[in-house]
Amino acid sequence: MKYSKITMQLGALAFIATSALFTSCKPKNSSGAIDSDAALKAYVPPGKHDEFYNFVSGGFSGQMSVYGLPSGRMLKVIPVFSVDPEKGYGYSEETKPMLNTSHGFVPWDDLHHTEMSQTKGEINGKWVFANANNTPRLARIDLKTFRTAEIIELPNSGGNHSSPFGTENSEYIVAGTRFSVPADDANGDVPINSYKQNFKGHISFVSVNQESGEMNIAFQLKTPGVNFDLARAGKDKSHGWFFFSCYNTEQANTLLEVNASQKDKDFIMAVNWKKAEEYLKAGKGKKVKVKYAHNKYNEETHTATSEIKTEVTVLDVAELKDICYFIPCPKSPHGCDVDPTGEYIVGSGKLAAVIPVFSFDKLQKAIAEKAFDGDYEGIPVVKYEAALYGEVQKPGLGPLHTEFDGRGNAYTSFFVSSEVVKWNIKDLKVLDRAPTYYSVGHLCIPGGNTRKPNGKYLIAYNKITKDRYLPTGPELTQSAQIYDISGDKMQMILDFPTIGEPHYAQAAPADLIKNNGQIKIYKIADNKHPRVAKGEGEAKVVREGNKVHVYMTSIRSHFAPDNIEGIKLGDEVFFHVTNLEQDWDVPHGFAVKGANNAELLIMPGETTTLKWVPDRVGIFPMYCTDFCSALHQEMQGYIRVSPAGSNVPLTYSVGTNLPPKK
Repeated sequence: MKYSKITMQLGALAFIATSALFTSCKPKNSSGAIDSDAALKAYVPPGKHDEFYNFVSGGFSGQMSVYGLPSGRMLKVIPVFSVDPEKGYGYSEETKPMLNTSHGFVPWDDLHHTEMSQTKGEINGKWVFANANNTPRLARIDLKTFRTAEIIELPNSGGNHSSPFGTENSEYIVAGTRFSVPADDANGDVPINSYKQNFKGHISFVSVNQESGEMNIAFQLKTPGVNFDLARAGKDKSHGWFFFSCYNTEQANTLLEVNASQKDKDFIMAVNWKKAEEYLKAGKGKKVKVKYAHNKYNEETHTATSEIKTEVTVLDVAELKDICYFIPCPKSPHGCDVDPTGEYIVGSGKLAAVIPVFSFDKLQKAIAEKAFDGDYEGIPVVKYEAALYGEVQKPGLGPLHTEFDGRGNAYTSFFVSSEVVKWNIKDLKVLDRAPTYYSVGHLCIPGGNTRKPNGKYLIAYNKITKDRYLPTGPELTQSAQIYDISGDKMQMILDFPTIGEPHYAQAAPADLIKNNGQIKIYKIADNKHPRVAKGEGEAKVVREGNKVHVYMTSIRSHFAPDNIEGIKLGDEVFFHVTNLEQDWDVPHGFAVKGANNAELLIMPGETTTLKWVPDRVGIFPMYCTDFCSALHQEMQGYIRVSPAGSNVPLTYSVGTNLPPKK
């Protein structure tokens, strides 16, 4: 393509984008005001609990945030792929292994999507899964503790965007690569413009133990080199299938906004994972040498471990012909969503003027009758009309993502026209439109991806806010907006700022989670940390060469010991702090002057370790950072650091190291 042509196309795209942004900031037929009656629907009185937990991706923060619905109150930020100085996650010796990868310690990532565990197609309240888009990883958050319990790295992947999406019993959490790259066992030192020859996609099927939640890579599918965007598992009649939106079927490697927008249609890839399991059992998979980390947090020892694994089983879908099929889908599809019955698969082409709805039954008939329009790198391409149920006409501009209310209706977000559109799945007629402020991305209906959605609220996650909130410099907060969808017409009832850049979110009834076995008393006797001090009588300081281990306890309102002398320059000091409190919501913090990592936040009954290397001689204060009592300010102590080679003995005390009487 000549430069002049590219320039012309870019100019046109720039005009469209500018017009879209202008349009998105001025939705039609609304001032954006919320009347008092509507606002009352989102009001949760002080001291009362919300109806739903909302688990929201943090985007470039690498975290997950938890909000109550319908109030929009933020309840918690859960560190997942990013270090968190508030909690010491990724800084404490116990949690550092959680952020280990085959590339070493990676303290950040880009968390786009959340996925709640299911049983028989319904949310069970056990776990939330999350994706790392940058350094491909999957995480599992335990909803008994609301903390990250496990992270597994995904080999053969470049960009883990089409992730994490689960089957209806959470048999698998599935992840498709966003950026196709040469496989890990192939020669990666190839020209970038050899994309068509050397770049491949991989889809990881990660099994989940139904009791413990432990994840393992069961197998991967090797696919043509395309970009996988989003995905959904089949349900009910389509259980056993998975559906992935694909773009860049042009296999471009540069200026994708032009070169990956050439074809009128890209694909939805339909995967028969039950058939893949059969091939796996028949020994058709190839053992491939790779390198990836598998990190687990042990609730008994309060310690994470990291294991580097070196093998994965790969099925080549070009060789095993009846695993994958391509369905043409209008231009650059983003969303790929399956309705509660499992019959209808909704595609959302970002550059398309219609919403295509495919039929699972028609797809099966087309496959049986071989109603194909050739193949794409060895994978059969189903004829568009053979799988199509119908098209929603003139729905809006820039369709992205669809959720369902369980009453036969679908709700699609439109990024360019900044609106949510409600339409009927059976007759494909538009029923309602509601503006968003502005440039909406994903939507969330509690249970909207399950067999039994709770069609009371819809939340839109917007990318641009402009005039919605007080200005905060060159970057403004992102926004979530809640709609009451219990009636025929959508009604906005609240908007609220969000952490990071939310992409997708999922929500579940509060009772399902808060009554799932969450513990309120954390027994010291159950603490199996190897350096625990289960009472002040076990507090001590031990020297092992230049390593000094401080077995410390914390309780309202002092540390034991709170005076330590005999530390020398060149020592590495490990503070193993045990919180002797046993009642929930009584954490203690720990910080020491000059620590170049973070504080600790130690939960009741827990032991956590901070490594400190003093860099100078002197007296160093330490203190509790988390307000715990009226005498919180008094919860402090001192550490004396002497020169290297000093003969100051190692001593420690609490309450006895008083100045001599005159």
